[in-house]
This record gives sequence, structure tokens and C-alpha cells, in this order.
Amino acid sequence: MISSVTNSPLDDIEFLARSEHRVTALDALVRRPQSRDDLREMTGVSKSTIRRTLREFEARHWISRNGHRYEATQLGTFVASGMRELISRFETEQKLRDVWQWLPNEASGFSIEMGTDAVVTVARSDDPYRPVNRFASLLRETDRFRFVGFDLALLEPCKDELARRISNGMDTEIIDPPSVAKHILSTYPEHCSGPRESGHLTVRLHDDLPPYGVAILDHRIGISGHSPESGTVRVLIDTDTPEAREWAESMYESFRRESRPLTPELIVE
Repeated sequence: MISSVTNSPLDDIEFLARSEHRVTALDALVRRPQSRDDLREMTGVSKSTIRRTLREFEARHWISRNGHRYEATQLGTFVASGMRELISRFETEQKLRDVWQWLPNEASGFSIEMGTDAVVTVARSDDPYRPVNRFASLLRETDRFRFVGFDLALLEPCKDELARRISNGMDTEIIDPPSVAKHILSTYPEHCSGPRESGHLTVRLHDDLPPYGVAILDHRIGISGHSPESGTVRVLIDTDTPEAREWAESMYESFRRESRPLTPELIVE
């Protein structure tokens, strides 16, 4: 028997984490009683391995046995819940690890927890437009669209889709730096005329926008991160969590209050 007194918490964490089937088995026993054969089939390990695992669980008082079936105790349920949370935290950290430098910082109110259930789309060398393509798919599913921040690298490749959707009734408001608004209006006049005449596009100007982008759609919000060296979109994070939407709405409104309407004289040199 293993005495829990002689084990440090790290020992028990290591025991669970060292073999994935142990976490799977403990989770299964939390849900309902299981036999050895049930657990072996579920985890894909050998009879001897599942037997040893159950002995280890019993020695830690994480499970109890009733005939041929095992079930989690309150201690086992407590441990399984904590392990799931720990795994979830590391899954989130791994999703954000390589793109964190391009996202909003803590001072903006953005938190790592907001990325827990997010879809993280990262540009790859063999598919640099993955974030842009993900963004375009989100545009097709919304009837209202708002955007603030660094948008040129994200919105310019989607200009055809944007122009079509706005002309067809997608209410859109974009807060741009004056230089970006001027570039878009002068470079793509044919894409801008229809949306502006439709009455569904509003462009506002702000002189000090963040180096990332925040998009607010009907059911999701998106955060786009850009490489300052290349100006390309490196990542798009989109999520439907209430916490993330509340942050995005608050952030958007704070910049909107400081913005001014687009008028022809504001973009003429």
C-alpha cells in the first residue's frame, strides 16, 4: 500500500500526469461506477496495467470498490476536477504561447482566461492566410460588424467579401487611423462607393489606436494580432464567452467616444 502521507502533492500530480490513461480512468470513475474490463476497453491499456492503476487509486483513497465495480470517492472527484482544470490551463497556455506577444496586454483588461474556449488560428509558413480566412468565414455569419484597431492587414484581403456583405445590409462601423482610411478610400474607390452609398457603413477616425484589432460580430468577438515587422496577421482569436465580449464592447466604446466622424476634408492632404 502507498501512504498518502509520504507522497508530496507533486508526486501525486506526476503519478497522474505520467500516463494519460490514469486521468482518463479517474474521470470515468467520477462519472459512474466502472469494471476493470470497462476501464481497460476505454483506455486501451493491458489488464495488468489497469489492475496496477486501480491499486494505486485505492491506496490513495481516490476510489472504492463494490463487488466487481469501482467508483470515485469524494477525494477522487476532488482530484479529478483539479486535474481537469490544470490540463485546461496548460491547453490554453499552449494555444497562446507563441502568439502572446501580438495580443492585448494585461493593462488593457484582457486576460488569459478569456482564451480558454477560444478558437486560435495561427498563420503558418505553408498557409499564411489562415487567420484571414477564418475571419472571412466569421463575416459571413454576422449581420452587424464593428472593428477597432490595426485592421489593414486583416480587412484589405477581405475587401470583396466586406463590400458585398455591407452592400447587402450588414451594418458596419470601423474605427480607423486617418492614414488607413485615406489609403482604403483612395486605393479601392470601387469597393468603397457601394458600401458608403448603402447607408450600412460608418467609418470613424482615431489617432491613437492599439497595435492589434478587435472585431465584434453577432455571436463572437475576434482579436487579431500582427507582426510589427511584416505587418501581416499572425493570429486570430475568436470566442463567444461573455467575459470576452464584455471586454471587447467596453474597449470598443472607449475608443469610439474619443473618435470623430469621417468627413472628406479629414482625409484630404
